[in-house]
Amino acid sequence: MSDEKAGTLPRDLTLYLLARFVLVGVIAWAMTLAGVPLLVALLIGLVVGLPLGLLLFRSLNARVTAGLAKRNEKRARARADLRAQLRGDAAGRSE
Repeated sequence: MSDEKAGTLPRDLTLYLLARFVLVGVIAWAMTLAGVPLLVALLIGLVVGLPLGLLLFRSLNARVTAGLAKRNEKRARARADLRAQLRGDAAGRSE
């Protein structure tokens, strides 16, 4: 199951980033329809859309965070094993 989670991390991260940028685009588009200049609408869309994305896409954010934590845990374990091997503490531990 942990390998399954790690395999979905790139997909979840891509979906999360795209969803947040689409939200910024929708906010900016709505503001340009209201007569706000494009650059100002994009800036306001960033300021409003990025925090709003944290609330709207909470479940997707949780999946990305869990996947990143799992990957970080594996890397820390591998790094600890390598350091132990280099010190000579665990001669046959990883085999």
